Amino acid sequence: MAEQSSKKTKVVDKWKLKSWYSIIAPAEFESREIGQLVSADESNLINRVMKIGLGEITGSFSQSTAYTALYFRIKEVKGKSAHAIFVGHELVPGYVRTLARRRRSVMNQIDDVVTKDGVSLRIKTICISGVKVSEAVRADVRRALSENVKAISKLTDYPTMVQEIVFGKLSAKLYNGVKKIGPIKRVEIRKSELKENFA
Repeated sequence: MAEQSSKKTKVVDKWKLKSWYSIIAPAEFESREIGQLVSADESNLINRVMKIGLGEITGSFSQSTAYTALYFRIKEVKGKSAHAIFVGHELVPGYVRTLARRRRSVMNQIDDVVTKDGVSLRIKTICISGVKVSEAVRADVRRALSENVKAISKLTDYPTMVQEIVFGKLSAKLYNGVKKIGPIKRVEIRKSELKENFA
């Protein structure tokens, strides 16, 4: 009868093999640390997407920051720092629904734009009127939004465009471009998406 081996198999604690990495936002957000991830292999971090509230970055939890989510994709790891780029944002759906109340007209517009430095973006705009407006007015507003956002993009580089989208400057510019068309109450950039090439 063969003797059973008395040797015990050594258990490797995989957690101890992992390291913590600081996620660093791009220069548009002052290269701040926006979170941490743990991984046993830094290559597993590349192309990971992080979602973070705008208020967590700015430290200000006003209405605008509380309802804005930002998305960052990790593109490079240096030491224990994982550097990310901004790939888009969106307003919380519940907040968008509160804008579209009864007896108001809601105009949605989606545009593919190219910035001054050749970066392609998709920008989704929502415009709210104070009262119901005609289809002709809605069509004029959507046309003006589209023309203005494309014109502004052509004159603006991507880092500046990101800041204008996230901090409301682009919304204000678009509002000024449509407020004379009808009783427009509000313009918001509902969502933005960087057009990425993974080839």
